[in-house]
Amino acid sequence: MSFRKPNVLPGFGLTFGFTIFFLSAIVLLPLAALVLAAASMHWSEFVAMVSSPRALGSYRLSFGASALAASINAVFGFVIAWTLVRYEFPGRRLIDALIDMPFALPTAVSGIALTTVFAQHGWIGRYLEPLGIKVAYTWLGVTLALTLISMPFAVRAMQPALLEVQHDLEEAAETLGAGRFYAFRRIILPTVLPALLTGFTLAFARAVGEYGSVIFIAGNLPMKTEITPLLIVIHLEQFDYRGAAALGVVMLLMSFVVLLAINLLQAWNRRRHARAAH
Repeated sequence: MSFRKPNVLPGFGLTFGFTIFFLSAIVLLPLAALVLAAASMHWSEFVAMVSSPRALGSYRLSFGASALAASINAVFGFVIAWTLVRYEFPGRRLIDALIDMPFALPTAVSGIALTTVFAQHGWIGRYLEPLGIKVAYTWLGVTLALTLISMPFAVRAMQPALLEVQHDLEEAAETLGAGRFYAFRRIILPTVLPALLTGFTLAFARAVGEYGSVIFIAGNLPMKTEITPLLIVIHLEQFDYRGAAALGVVMLLMSFVVLLAINLLQAWNRRRHARAAH
């Protein structure tokens, strides 16, 4: 006699087993191999590798520029998503399609295009240079490249949330004398805040691991415009696999901490609004 409750959708055991196998083969095993490669180093050697001035400079640029790019995309991505959701205008579908262009465009092509535009004699760079603004081969160029490739993640994360905002609540608030900013702060922002944080998280995660578009516009100057993924590649080219693994573990841990903090913030925000709803 079986006491197992029948499932409406059969095949859970098979699909769950395949899920565990696939995630283990694609995600867990490579990450475990990375950690084991770094663990083969002596602790003092590991600390010296990951805390060298060159490594610290690459961390500051990689994570600092990624956080700045994600913040820019969180703000302007919201504006773009708002425009596409709330308004009908000629060329709306074209703009909506252009947002996904960084998904399909090879990152190296993005880097070459940005360098062509913002280099000293580029289409826009030639006008910025006399003003003392240098984009290519500076941290500004790195941030610009990371903003470009991570922008779709922020916009696409916020569009569904904006579609769920109830227009009748906004109209009721305005009828009762609330200003536009008050309605935005008390009605719209609480609804889209989880999606806004998700967009920031996705954009940040995408930017941290970017390599192709950055190396062309960064100039790759050690301790100035050298990102950590490039430093990892340099160690691999020198056959220093353990050094590359050590830097990879640091990137993995720092990314995990940042993403965990943002996810905890999202969970807290959802619980807060659930309590407010009751």
